[in-house]
Amino acid sequence: MRAPARALSTTRGTLRLGGRPWLMGIVNASPDSFSDGGMWRTLEQRVELARSLLAAGAEVIDIGGESGVTNQPAVDPLEEIGRVVPLIEAVAGGLGALVSIDTYKAPVAEAAVAAGAAIVNDPSGLHDPALAEVCARTGAALILTHTSAAPKQKLLEPALDGRALDDVMQLLRQRISFVTSRGVAFEQLLLDPGPDLSKTPAQTVEVLRGLRALHSLKRPLLLAVSRKDFIGAITARPPRARLAGTLAAIAEGTDAGAHVVRVHDVEPTAEFLAVRAALRGEAAVDSGLRLHDELRWDQGSQPGGGLSPPARGCA
Repeated sequence: MRAPARALSTTRGTLRLGGRPWLMGIVNASPDSFSDGGMWRTLEQRVELARSLLAAGAEVIDIGGESGVTNQPAVDPLEEIGRVVPLIEAVAGGLGALVSIDTYKAPVAEAAVAAGAAIVNDPSGLHDPALAEVCARTGAALILTHTSAAPKQKLLEPALDGRALDDVMQLLRQRISFVTSRGVAFEQLLLDPGPDLSKTPAQTVEVLRGLRALHSLKRPLLLAVSRKDFIGAITARPPRARLAGTLAAIAEGTDAGAHVVRVHDVEPTAEFLAVRAALRGEAAVDSGLRLHDELRWDQGSQPGGGLSPPARGCA
């Protein structure tokens, strides 16, 4: 199925989601991210990363100042604000990007929205209820995530085997009811079933197999599967070697109607989705489409490198 039409209200206006998935590129401002900690250390490097993700096809940039790893303590809110606010100002202001702030702390969300963030991506399942009040007051969209674990805590519940999808549905319904009672508009909500969060790999697979059921909640769905542990468990690959598994999960998630896909690897994901849409008849393919000659072989295989270009028409 294609993602059903949904409107998402943000501080930057109403987003019209549905049909093809939007891409949310990840920029971490923390030194200990599970997948790219320390790769982009300076503000300038992180802004350049955001610029490259936008050029590759990202429509949203998700900025976080604290990683979800459980072997490090929580970051003080003031330190987290210091990490994310200059970056948000540069990406939302300087680059003009639509920005979400990945945080579970109300003071950080408040500062981030003031700096230009339009969406609050709360990975904690609303651990801090004051986060709802920030979104109600500012008009920022709020991503509600399913998890039973407290921030920075690893929690696996084998008793949820076979019941994980039901638990996701029940908790998200409860959170929707709570935040709307605090003044957050229903149209401000985006839902994340929380792959890996308080779930074993098998439970995550169960939830993603049943993703279509979440459309009954009538809100857009975020698919955050990039480099996740369940992919590593299935493929026996470390985080930065999980692209193939990530693309497989994205294929299934978009088949189930995910509206937004949160990824580290924006360029290959955009290319994957473009070819897939063409083959499925979801994107037009002009009869005049041709491959440019310079793309028929790798430029490193030119004369002088010992290899000749392949003959025209060869694979």
